[in-house]
Amino acid sequence: MFERLTNSTLETARLRIAELFDAHAEWFYTLSDGHTQALRRNELDINVTQSRLILSCWTDKGTRSWRIRGWNWTGERLELQASRRMGAERPVIELIPRASASAIAATVRAARQVRCHHLAQLASDLLSGARIERASLSPGMRRGQPGRYARILLRLKHQRIAVTGSVAASKPSDVDEFLSSALLWFGRTSERARAPYVQQLCLLVEKDMLKPLSVRVALLRTNLRNAIIVCELNQEWTELSQVVCPDLEELWKKRLTRFRPVTPLATSESARAIIAEAPEAIDVLQARHGETLRYFGLPFARVRRLMDSEVVWFGLEGSRRRLLDEASAHEWAVLLGDLHEHRSALASDHRNALYRTAGEAWLESLLRRDISKLDPGLIVAPLHAQFRTARGGRLGVRPIDLLALRRDGRLVVIELKVSEDREHVLQGADYWQRVEAHRRRGHIWRARLFGERRISSESPLVYLVAPTLRVHPSFQTLARLISPTVEMYRFDINEDWRSGVRVMRRMRVN
Repeated sequence: MFERLTNSTLETARLRIAELFDAHAEWFYTLSDGHTQALRRNELDINVTQSRLILSCWTDKGTRSWRIRGWNWTGERLELQASRRMGAERPVIELIPRASASAIAATVRAARQVRCHHLAQLASDLLSGARIERASLSPGMRRGQPGRYARILLRLKHQRIAVTGSVAASKPSDVDEFLSSALLWFGRTSERARAPYVQQLCLLVEKDMLKPLSVRVALLRTNLRNAIIVCELNQEWTELSQVVCPDLEELWKKRLTRFRPVTPLATSESARAIIAEAPEAIDVLQARHGETLRYFGLPFARVRRLMDSEVVWFGLEGSRRRLLDEASAHEWAVLLGDLHEHRSALASDHRNALYRTAGEAWLESLLRRDISKLDPGLIVAPLHAQFRTARGGRLGVRPIDLLALRRDGRLVVIELKVSEDREHVLQGADYWQRVEAHRRRGHIWRARLFGERRISSESPLVYLVAPTLRVHPSFQTLARLISPTVEMYRFDINEDWRSGVRVMRRMRVN
């Protein structure tokens, strides 16, 4: 049974959980959505910040920080009721010591292997005459961890076909991870010298991943696109049907919703007063229902207008927001003090959650202040951060980090990473496609996103930005697979970018 946390029990819970972490060298980390990963002891950190118990851990998606609301130690596993993104995500985290984790990993691996063989049989039945030569799992993120994807080889008389599909729970937003993994595996497998050669790649996906996958396949080089077969897997996993993917020209025929015209909004008096506390660090994002204040990219306050007055709520991600008034003035001062101390390039404790969390948002906030540090040819304002090309926040449609305009009128899609991310290239290509579709229809010009400035008739540029030593090893391999129609550039910036962004290298990658 979960023990709910109160101010009086926070430190006791922290000490007990820290003791458990110290007692075991490795833990098996599982979210309630099915995501699993093995973590070492030094990749887990538990501390009390702003009267909240915060769990920080290093995952395959980078650093994650969770507010812990309740906990339970069963003797075999540690269960944590967690939340993040202002409570939008409320998973239950299970942390299991390695001894038990190995048994669970073996069970998961066996279940996924059964699914792998099932997919192999369906693919063999679809491609009549094909014989199953191999059906195994992809490598896990760590040694001993089961892989998420099937790795199947089918043999025909004159060729082999590589087949892959997810054998774990997946969602549309996982499409870049899936396709990146599939393309890298296909590249390695097709290099084998023994005939018959691997000449085709078959991608097996469920219905909700079909549309985003088809778009990304259309953005690949022609010879690679022609070698890919996409098959839809029905909900019961009993049947496969081949799907014809659209080519790039067909993507421009899709109907799109226009953008609303941009109307400049004045910064409220309350927001100006907050910005004055640390003008070099605090910026404001305008929204239809008010303003969000961020400290080097980390949201910490909201300004809303109710009736004829402005009200301010404050609180970090995953915490309970408080109304700023006389009663909460001390907590407000403590929050600003913690942000000033820990969310700074000069911070001494680099393990603190305020320093580690939202790194990409921190980099974005620095570039928003002067985007010309990245490219002197870019206009400084207007500059659109977290730009959405579709309303409603549908699954698989993520906002673009930065949308900018060059002085010559060309649009620029900027995607930022501060840690190694294999999906960097495909994300940038997908954002290019969405912006190009709107540019061709004149939506960006009609909405006056960049005022009266001319929008060039040339397609957008893509800038993929990451610190020099944080570029994924497969970056260049994946970039070469993207159609040269997508003009893509790699920007390597300095490792100590928090102290100021400097471009160390720029190069065309495809």
